[in-house]
Amino acid sequence: MLDKSHKHVSCATCQARKKSLFSANFDENLSHLEEHKSCSYFKKNQPLFIEGSFPRGVYCLNQGKVKVFARGDEGKEQIIHIAKEGEIIGFRAMFSGDMYKVSATALEDANICFISKDDFLDMIDTNPTLRNGIMRELSKELGDRAVFITNMAQKSVRERLAAALIILDDVYSGEQINLTREDLANFVGTATETLIRLLKDLKEEGVIDIHTRKLEIIDKDKLMKIAGGR
Repeated sequence: MLDKSHKHVSCATCQARKKSLFSANFDENLSHLEEHKSCSYFKKNQPLFIEGSFPRGVYCLNQGKVKVFARGDEGKEQIIHIAKEGEIIGFRAMFSGDMYKVSATALEDANICFISKDDFLDMIDTNPTLRNGIMRELSKELGDRAVFITNMAQKSVRERLAAALIILDDVYSGEQINLTREDLANFVGTATETLIRLLKDLKEEGVIDIHTRKLEIIDKDKLMKIAGGR
């Protein structure tokens, strides 16, 4: 359970930092990071930033999960990423100087640290480890985005759902996947009604189990075969 009364998180004791770009190799700069960040409690469905706004800085997830999404012409969401503890969100738009082309909203109650644009760019200039990590992250994102576009264009909805559940199993670290049917449909790129029908099919096949809203993966090997089109 997230402690709503305690927003500040020390970088030295932050467990999520070990999974982030501010990992152990950043230890010598911890005091600088500590001085130039602020921590805030975000309620479920509270936005971090919205499409069309200018980037003010970056957000580092200490606890909780965030969906990153774009809206189509009719206002329907397409979720392109679900961020978990340790991830840094919002730095990509700073390098282009453009407005955000996506939005980010808390999927659940979350504790998130914020670093201003100027302070973050200064850290990149003075810390080669952070700079190299950012470059690797951007390169990885290009590859992930190519796979995402290919999946959306070439895979069936059933295959996309299986691939999405595999991704979410990693995001939730093997725990039950706690996502609304609407958000899951927006992640897969399908109608909610179609998603519900396909989830029922996967349950009947013994691939997943459904606990009200939460989903439990029972047979990951079979799920991977479905995702691969087999």
